[in-house]
Parts: sequence; structure tokens; C-alpha cells
Amino acid sequence: MSWFSEFGAILAMQGFNGLSVFCVLLLMALGLAIIFGQMGVINMAHGEFLTIGAYTTYLFSSLTTSYAPAFAPYYFFFAIAGAFLIAFCVGYLVEWGLIRHLYRRPLDTLLATWGLSLVMQQAFRSTFGAKEVSATLPDWLMGSVKPSESIDIPINGLFVMGLTVILTGMLALLLYRSQWGLRVRATTQNRIMSGAVGINTRRVDRITFALGCGIAGIAGAAFTTIGSTGPTSGSLYIVDTFLTVVLGGAASLAGTIASAFTIAQTQATAEFFMHGSMAKVLTLSAVVLILMMRPQGLFSIKVRR
Repeated sequence: MSWFSEFGAILAMQGFNGLSVFCVLLLMALGLAIIFGQMGVINMAHGEFLTIGAYTTYLFSSLTTSYAPAFAPYYFFFAIAGAFLIAFCVGYLVEWGLIRHLYRRPLDTLLATWGLSLVMQQAFRSTFGAKEVSATLPDWLMGSVKPSESIDIPINGLFVMGLTVILTGMLALLLYRSQWGLRVRATTQNRIMSGAVGINTRRVDRITFALGCGIAGIAGAAFTTIGSTGPTSGSLYIVDTFLTVVLGGAASLAGTIASAFTIAQTQATAEFFMHGSMAKVLTLSAVVLILMMRPQGLFSIKVRR
């Protein structure tokens, strides 16, 4: 019985680790889902917006530690807001300067954003150095909760989960209970008709792209609680993020949540029993099998083009 309880505790800990990965992956995928689902843009630089959010949090941490140590318990909330705003503004400029010239040219968009990701990685490397850095977390994010003698649940993981739930709820309200969300859904359903009834589809596209990038910035702030930040940190998540969006179904919020949970839990559990690379292979194989049976993803919506 002791072996069984110990094995159950290990599975519980791995499951919670999977939830932490799920939260970051979901925040990344939410931004990419609304960009890819509405605009059809394959943004290979989406991971770099996570890195922007992570480095923003690191800067807030460094400035607080150096100049305002009394502000340390509160800086993380401002860092989250700063990560969103900076990633949002950079995303807005990227859409205006690059993406808007490449609509309906998916291959050109893919290559252009891939090149942009390399440029951004080099900019991070030149600014912050090649070594990974870590933000100093507030004391209230340290430590763990012990629901039993053999299970430790990190407080920072609980915070990231709470942040993810709040942000997902806010995005759902924005998409389904606001005038802007109505315009987004109308543009997704029928772009030509939306323009005919007076919706500024170009403005909707620009704000949508910037919002998706801002959400990735928040994912970067959350990422600093579970790992260190380097110039290529965001690129490590981009493949899993695209898998999440494709598996869940483009423009489907429920599908994005379900697929992020499935991929994160499968990978976290498999990594305990096998090598990390084999766990990736197992996850990818499972996704391919599901897509063979259901090419439209777990959830899908009817759209008119």
C-alpha cells in the first residue's frame, strides 16, 4: 500500500507539473488561436512575444531590487501589465509594418514572421546577453502547499493557474459579450459582408493581432515563475502552441483549452516514464492520430469565406 500511495503521489505531482505547463501553453495558444483563426496568419514569431513578456518581467524585477526594494511584494502585478502593454504595442507595429502587406499570402507570411523571429532573437541576445536570466519572485510566490505528507504544490504554480483562469474568462467575455468581439466573430464568419455593413476589418485585424501578442506577453510573465529566460525561450513553445491550435480547431476557445490540457498532461506524464525526446514523439504521434480521425480538430466552427 505504501508503494501504491507513493506512486499516486508521483502521478499527482506530475499532473500538477502538467497543469503548470498547460497554463503557459494555453496563454500562448489563446493569442495564436485568435490570430490564426480570424486572420489566417501563421505567426512564427509568436514565441518571441512570450520572450518580450519574460524580459519585461525580468527588467521590472531588476529595477525593483536595485531602486525600490520596498516595492518587491507588489512589482509582479505591474510586470504582468507591462508585459501585456509592451507586447501589444510591438504586435501592433508588426501588423502595421509587415503583416498587413502579406494577407492572403500564407507562405510569404510564414517566411516573413520566421525571419522576424530570428531578428528578435538576435535583438534579445544583443540587449540582454546570451545567458539565461531569472526574475526575483516576491516572497508570497515562494514556498508550497502540502495537502498531504507526500505532495507539495508550489504556490507560484497555483498563482499561474489562477491568472490563466481569470485571463481565459476575460477573453471569453471579450469575444462573446462585447461589441469588439461581435466584430471579430463577424469578420471571421464573412469578411466581405462584414466590410459591407461598415465594420473596419483592417482595424479589427490590427487590434486582434496586437491582442494576441499581448496575451503571449502575459504568458511570458507567467513563464518567469517556472523557468529562466533566454533569447530562444519563446521558440521552445512555438511548435507545441501550433499543435494546440490545430488540434483544438481554429478560432475555437473551448478547443484551445481542451487541446492545451491534453498535450500538456500527456507530455508531463510521459516525461516521467521516458526520455524527454520520446515524450515529445509520443505527444506528436497522439496528435497526428487524432487529426487523422478528425481533421477539423477537437472543436470547429462553421465559417464562410
